[in-house]
Amino acid sequence: MNETLLQGKFWLRPLGLLAGEAARMGVAAGMALPLAGGPQSFTHCEILARMPEGGVATALASIIELNRAACPRVESLLERLSKPRPDWAGRPLDRVSIMGIVNVTPDSFSDGGDFIDHDRAIAHGMALWSEGADLLDIGGESTRPGAMPVPEEEEIRRIEPVVRALAKAGAAVSIDTRRARVMEVAMAAGARVINDVSALADDPRSLATAAKAGAPLILMHRQGTSATMQRDPHYELASLDVLEALEARVEACAAAGIERDRILIDPGIGFGKHAAHNLEILARLGLLHGLGCGVMVGLSRKSLVGHLTQVVPPKERLPGSLAGGLFSVASGAQWLRVHDVAATRQVLLVWRAASFGA
Repeated sequence: MNETLLQGKFWLRPLGLLAGEAARMGVAAGMALPLAGGPQSFTHCEILARMPEGGVATALASIIELNRAACPRVESLLERLSKPRPDWAGRPLDRVSIMGIVNVTPDSFSDGGDFIDHDRAIAHGMALWSEGADLLDIGGESTRPGAMPVPEEEEIRRIEPVVRALAKAGAAVSIDTRRARVMEVAMAAGARVINDVSALADDPRSLATAAKAGAPLILMHRQGTSATMQRDPHYELASLDVLEALEARVEACAAAGIERDRILIDPGIGFGKHAAHNLEILARLGLLHGLGCGVMVGLSRKSLVGHLTQVVPPKERLPGSLAGGLFSVASGAQWLRVHDVAATRQVLLVWRAASFGA
């Protein structure tokens, strides 16, 4: 193990993931730690540290070596990586849950215009709920690359009847918005969760609004704005840059009185990132568990899938979306945000039974 990397600020990425009986045996033997208190465990970590002269250095260490390091940051990170997460939005974080997407917009990248009519949006939400969605995410403003902002009152007009009807029918609803006023209207209409692509940064009232609401939150990483984010995104190391940007937003939430246990973090696949950035973030997805929050991934039908498969129509990207989602949960993600709930649920049921026997 390279001891010099442990002198400053560094991060740990879980490696050597085990499942089922192997995971239990590794923990019992002291060779592994549980990943986020779930059914997987990890035996090694990649150490990532920014160098004073610039760049990022990495090294590999086993759990035994790390436990012998007697370094307060090692101990803190290993605790965050391994400790059980409390339930979030009424769902356990020791298994995977599904968020179904309901876009009440004319211009979303995949289904823009399909559900701009309130009745059709409500029917679609109920269909996703019946297919096994654990949460329905209602959005009234497209956040696709190049999208322009929607007036606040128009966003409210789009989402309020849909949120109210789905919540009244018994569905668990989240509101996908950047605006404090829309959050307030949606919560009054029955939404339980706030999902903000700007991580509560776009609207100066959002932090106070979320703190007052007491609702579970999803903080997503985005570089730039929807209108500009894909023009020329730059990162030193995308996974580490995203992690530290989200760390800053989690700390901003803490300063506003929002507990860490209320937060899911989302690396924002496709939001201010080229394909190489997205792939590196996915490869090091386990880094995000170092923040001690649950992790959500949304890559359903996105351009990354199209780039890798050369499938242009977003609605024809289901196989690639399922593969990306399955890789994410195998890396420890606890929530997937998807368009195709039934297919995702089927894949997860088979994967969990084969991996863990349940």
